[in-house]
Amino acid sequence: MPEDCIFCNIVNKTIGSDILFEDNDLMVIQDILPKAPVHVLIIPKEHIASVNELDEAHISIVGKMVMAAREHAKSRGIADSGYKLIFNIGPDGGQTVKHLHLHLLGGKPLGE
Repeated sequence: MPEDCIFCNIVNKTIGSDILFEDNDLMVIQDILPKAPVHVLIIPKEHIASVNELDEAHISIVGKMVMAAREHAKSRGIADSGYKLIFNIGPDGGQTVKHLHLHLLGGKPLGE
């Protein structure tokens, strides 16, 4: 794991974070700059730089990420009203941390 990766440091617990869920494969943390009333990040513990780095071996972790987002949306009461799941990829896609992560946003109308 790269030492300069903030998400790797959160996973290793060398940097504190508001951890909402954790298992052997991933963490769900509160986003520090929320764009909606509910804005959490689903982060795999394995360092994967972006969606562009995924291969067949990562299919299960991506599925786990989506399922964790769905479960968190249910637990926060936003599943029925709706929410967004976003992967940012590369600089033009808004990716600021080079570690795969899925944004879950909801709790208000988000538009397109």
